[in-house]
Amino acid sequence: MIRAISRRQAAALALSFSALALFAMPGQVQAQAWPSKPITFVVPFPAGGGTDAYARPLAAVLSKNLGQQIIIDNRGGAGGTIGASVAARAAPDGYTYFVGAAHHTIAPSLYPKLDYDIEKDFAPITVIAQPPQVIVVNPQKVEARTLADLIKYLKANPGKMDYGSAGNGTTHHLAGELFKIVTKTEITHVPYRGAGPAMQGLLAGEVHMIFDGLGTSAGQITGGRIIPLAMASPKRNAAFPNVPTTSEAGVQGYEVSTWYALWAPKGTPADIVNKMYAEIRKALDSAELKEIWAKNGSDIPMMTPAQFGPFVSSEVKRWAEVVKASGAKLD
Repeated sequence: MIRAISRRQAAALALSFSALALFAMPGQVQAQAWPSKPITFVVPFPAGGGTDAYARPLAAVLSKNLGQQIIIDNRGGAGGTIGASVAARAAPDGYTYFVGAAHHTIAPSLYPKLDYDIEKDFAPITVIAQPPQVIVVNPQKVEARTLADLIKYLKANPGKMDYGSAGNGTTHHLAGELFKIVTKTEITHVPYRGAGPAMQGLLAGEVHMIFDGLGTSAGQITGGRIIPLAMASPKRNAAFPNVPTTSEAGVQGYEVSTWYALWAPKGTPADIVNKMYAEIRKALDSAELKEIWAKNGSDIPMMTPAQFGPFVSSEVKRWAEVVKASGAKLD
């Protein structure tokens, strides 16, 4: 038989259940609910560059797997540091992430007044792609079809050729400065607001060449619009097996690769960081992304958040030495 209860007893029971619900909510329920709204990826370069080449396909697969739209927010300028600053100030609630690159470990050495710290203001998640860099030229502007012929021309005509980059302090910029040191040549640096605009500048004949990440150049190479002279890597790339390495082309000691990665703003809950990492690994293991990465000639690094943090610190130190040795300056 069911007995009726008094109003006072009913109120007490309701209060007890409310208290139990409050104790159960923190952490567990919130973590289970993530994501419950669209997620933003801040990409610190204009559309069409190397960062975009990996961020957009990754976002598409993650959107499908998570059941929430991932919005790409392109914030180009100042070698990618403007977008990094925006991402660093975002709410650490698991709904904003930063898709940065090797460039952001170079920036501390060239931009002394950054309003963020890549090592302290972000929670590292993982590296999403690691393509080699390739030396490419505009065939309408450059007669050379081998690296040896290019170097021969550069030495005979110092300062008469220029190279485009994704901006001051990017790997494109430093790769060009290192090339000048190793080959004892002089080429004028022309910074753009991202790899996409730099590629458009190369195609339009505004610059002669680019030391580019393969992710940006792959489609243009395949289409025959630019000519690859050498891969700045220790071995030939499977996507372009006929392109020699810089060593095979006669330039020893010149190897440069780039990488693209995902961070969250500092303070983002660890359980959400770990869940995003797991989702990225799942996405990168998909046949869809493996095919895209292979066409771009990119490796898929296996790096956990615990490994990525120390890697970033080591890259900051490594590039600081390169900047000092090259004497690179802001243009």
